[in-house]
Amino acid sequence: SLADTAKERIILIKEINEKNCNFIFEDYYTSLIELLQAMAFKKGFNILNHLCLGYYLRDVLKREDLYILFDDLRYKRNSLTYYGNRMDYETAKQAIEKCKKIIKELASK
Repeated sequence: SLADTAKERIILIKEINEKNCNFIFEDYYTSLIELLQAMAFKKGFNILNHLCLGYYLRDVLKREDLYILFDDLRYKRNSLTYYGNRMDYETAKQAIEKCKKIIKELASK
């Protein structure tokens, strides 16, 4: 299932350093997306883009606080993926921590 895949992806992540921090962020972000999609599917939603997953978080789950974090992460991921803008180590570490926070909050539901 998507939820299991999300958990397994995180288990494989090892030490974060300056060379791999952007890749690790992408893995955490992907796990977050998979978790959100699994939750949405369970409730009958078929959400195919990241922007609408954010709206699902905000409007259906009523988590404006997590939506704000998620939207910042979505922007960072798009910047990295589509424009090649790599994050510095500290920014990437902060983004990873935001991913962890959202994943933890969602996993407790």
